[in-house]
Amino acid sequence: MGTTAKASRPRRSRGQRRPYGTGSLKQVGRSWIGTWYARDGRQVRRKVGDVRTPGQQDGLTITQAERKFASMRQNDPPRRRQAGDARVTMREAGDELARTLVRKNRKKSHRLTVASDLRNHIVPFFESQPLESIDADDIERYVDVKRRTLAVKTVRNHLNTMHSAFQIGLRKGWCRHNPVKLAERPAIKKTETRIRFLTQPEVDQLVTATYPDDAWGSIEPTLYLTAAMTGLRQGELLGLRWRDVDFHARRIRVVSPYVRGEFADPKSEGSGRSIPMATRVAEALEHLHARTHYGHPRDLVFCHPESGKPLDRSKLVRRFKQAIDRAGVRRVTFHELRHTFGTRTAAHGVPLRRLQEWMGHADAKTTQIYAPYQPAENEAEVIDLAFA
Repeated sequence: MGTTAKASRPRRSRGQRRPYGTGSLKQVGRSWIGTWYARDGRQVRRKVGDVRTPGQQDGLTITQAERKFASMRQNDPPRRRQAGDARVTMREAGDELARTLVRKNRKKSHRLTVASDLRNHIVPFFESQPLESIDADDIERYVDVKRRTLAVKTVRNHLNTMHSAFQIGLRKGWCRHNPVKLAERPAIKKTETRIRFLTQPEVDQLVTATYPDDAWGSIEPTLYLTAAMTGLRQGELLGLRWRDVDFHARRIRVVSPYVRGEFADPKSEGSGRSIPMATRVAEALEHLHARTHYGHPRDLVFCHPESGKPLDRSKLVRRFKQAIDRAGVRRVTFHELRHTFGTRTAAHGVPLRRLQEWMGHADAKTTQIYAPYQPAENEAEVIDLAFA
């Protein structure tokens, strides 16, 4: 009886322990039973073989059972989940979407945004609801709830993420329809877009204000001036290297923006460009180059003055807010310094097509927000004549 009880557990060599994630092998009666998780997430429980009778050649020893168990795990193909499988949820579809974005070599910034949308909004909303059971009404309910706290454009981006997740579900047989296609999307009002920017006197007030006597304070005025007078995006400024600043030709080239902790390709096909550099910006950059410890062509223009590494984006935003308050100018975001460039150049007669190239807009419609600032030749005089 005692011997039988001891035989109910497989023996192992002293100190031997099964590696994490390799399942479990147990003796149940006169059988070896293996349990493991397959690559598609399902739990598998199968008989590996009979237990060898002591002194006989029948069945398997623990060593033989382990060997066969390992082979079974290795050769078990993932089962194709069928439409309506209750275990396929938005979380799993989102995980597969994340892997798909990696395979497609999408930018890190895009992947992180999708992951954040799924983690903070989409997955918690649908919880464990099967993918197959989600319909257009559920999608529209999501829209109604999120519209209370999020911008319309953000909600529409969430719908794009869900659309991609359901397309993956269709391809893999996890669902039979894509409810996002049938749901009503929130419309973006076609009203005039009111943009905020600094006037030229406000820019002067900002860059001549008093700055802290620390590492950041030594570069901030030049950074803000360059942002306002070139229209470069924040990531383009943080990724700008001295070799991209052509003092002779008076141009700045956009080559490799620094976004979400990595140097990437320009945002769009039109983002890889060069922008004319005003004399004031050129002089400020020359002064910065003369006093920085990181003036090699490969070095970053706006690096941390003590380490040469890229500036921290969150700290940059915080420092900019403090600079705005000290200067006493209107509250704008760092990105809205870009609008300062757009409105000023449009007001001085730069054609919108050329402005689109300078600002790196992929769509000409984006540049149209600066159209109201363009001067119209002789229009006022025409109106005077019409009502004379």
